[in-house]
Amino acid sequence: MIDFKLPSLGADMDEGTLLTWHVKPGDAVKRGQVVAVVDTSKAAVDVEIWQDGVVTELLVQAGEKVPVGTVLARLLAPGEVAAPAGAQPPAAGPIAAPATVPQPATPQVQEAPQTTMTARHPVSPAARKRAKALGLDPDTLRGSGPQGAVTLADIEAAAAARVTPAPPAGAPDRQKDMRKAIAAAMSRSKREIPHYYLSDTIPMATALAWLQQRNEGVAITERMLPAVLLLHAVAVALRRAPQLNGFYRDGAFQPSAAVHAGVAISLRGGGLVAPAIHDVGAKPLVQLMHELADLVRRARAGSLRSSEMSDPTLTVTNLGDQSVETVFGVIYPPQVALVGFGRLDVRPWVQDGKVCALPLLTATLAADHRASDGHQGALFLAELRELLQQPQTLADTIAPAANQEGSNP
Repeated sequence: MIDFKLPSLGADMDEGTLLTWHVKPGDAVKRGQVVAVVDTSKAAVDVEIWQDGVVTELLVQAGEKVPVGTVLARLLAPGEVAAPAGAQPPAAGPIAAPATVPQPATPQVQEAPQTTMTARHPVSPAARKRAKALGLDPDTLRGSGPQGAVTLADIEAAAAARVTPAPPAGAPDRQKDMRKAIAAAMSRSKREIPHYYLSDTIPMATALAWLQQRNEGVAITERMLPAVLLLHAVAVALRRAPQLNGFYRDGAFQPSAAVHAGVAISLRGGGLVAPAIHDVGAKPLVQLMHELADLVRRARAGSLRSSEMSDPTLTVTNLGDQSVETVFGVIYPPQVALVGFGRLDVRPWVQDGKVCALPLLTATLAADHRASDGHQGALFLAELRELLQQPQTLADTIAPAANQEGSNP
């Protein structure tokens, strides 16, 4: 039997509200399938399952708020058969012989084993019709009527919870909850993580000229932004400083073979999220551009997936479009590094012994002294600078895709 638990969707998440199920008892599910939608303090997140199996029981109903780690549902593993109803577990040890001679046993009629399923509650015809119109499964809801019957009011309540309407005046709202969650995570970061900071100025003339030439011959939908080149350069540069890519857990650094870059995205109503683009170093630039655009769109629409929220191995933040010259970030635990980029500025620069005006970019690194030292951080920034002077070579550098088996919320 497999317990499907509410995953942690970031260090700032302690609990979540189940908005809706996409499965019901008896459904077969596959690894990576979205099975539920959970509301966090930041967004409604599509939660994926990380094992194949068959759903036998839904333990949390739509509208319930539960802590991280709560068992949401139970599944039978592939090949597993549910125990017959009323079956007793085997004895723990040898059974002593009875003191008296047993009487002949009365023959028993064996019943075929039946899979344990959650009993369905009665559903009124009006409620079933309304549920169908709203795209809800009434058999997954907890009824408030006689004998647990699902009523029309229960359907309307489940629909209201799913769409998450704006809270009434004076009630707790998402923005307030988000600020509290961010404050808690950043307070923990500054309290627990011994930060160190480094910065470097990177000439960008060669990279920008390469991008302009490359974009001239393609459709608008295939053009790339400098942010994508920077993201890929970070992933490649981390090969020289793997101590910056991974997690600090249980008193030790746990490196990650793949770079899952959390991209800091500002939300329209305020606040931010940092969902991951997986295997950044193993993807062509055009694919990264499409994935970045899609991630930003879905983040601002409140449609992210649990795998994107649970496993970024470091965060990249780019505030250049906000006219910020230098970014000194706060590490998002349990990560051990954050890379920041400021605005592209044309400034004086000495090149080949001459002072000239060049587009320059300030890159910063915030890193965890428990996992690395300034030496490794300096190697990373130096490698990042050199890679951006060879954009074509950087674009051709693709790392083997990491094995995602075992990477889960």
